[in-house]
Amino acid sequence: MDKREGNVLWFTGLSGAGKTTTAREVYGYMVRLGRGVELLDGDELRARVCKGLGFDREGRMENIRRIGYIASLLSRHGVDVIVSAITPYREMRNYLRTLLPGYVEIYAQCSLAECEKRDVKGLYAKARRQEIGHFTGISDPYEEPERPDLIIDTENRPLAENAGAIIEWLRGRNRL
Repeated sequence: MDKREGNVLWFTGLSGAGKTTTAREVYGYMVRLGRGVELLDGDELRARVCKGLGFDREGRMENIRRIGYIASLLSRHGVDVIVSAITPYREMRNYLRTLLPGYVEIYAQCSLAECEKRDVKGLYAKARRQEIGHFTGISDPYEEPERPDLIIDTENRPLAENAGAIIEWLRGRNRL
């Protein structure tokens, strides 16, 4: 990685897996370290930058391409970027790895049953009743990462421990 390039910490996992919660924790830590850092949340970007895209494979691919483009603009100027987006297909994550020199794939591992328990919006229940189509983990696949850079167990490990493991991983590779 070129020293000028920022890290792109890309959190992937099911809805409700703890991607955004952990990303926010890591973001806060990096801000306290004095790093130039931006947090890109998949749900927020869907509502603004990617509005109108569907949840079929093509719509999801375009969504990730747009988020990846924004991340590349920031990271090439030395900004660390933290992205929280389901990113369900391996093809997407392979694309990002080639697009972003500072890409770090972080898999927020959590069982479907636990994600459903955490679902305050009731999206999983709606998907199971077929009121929502193309819902990742129910009517659309989530292809688990084959070789993520990091796996965080958001079901069994506390938030601070997972965030600390990410910071230590970055430090161990001289990326902070």
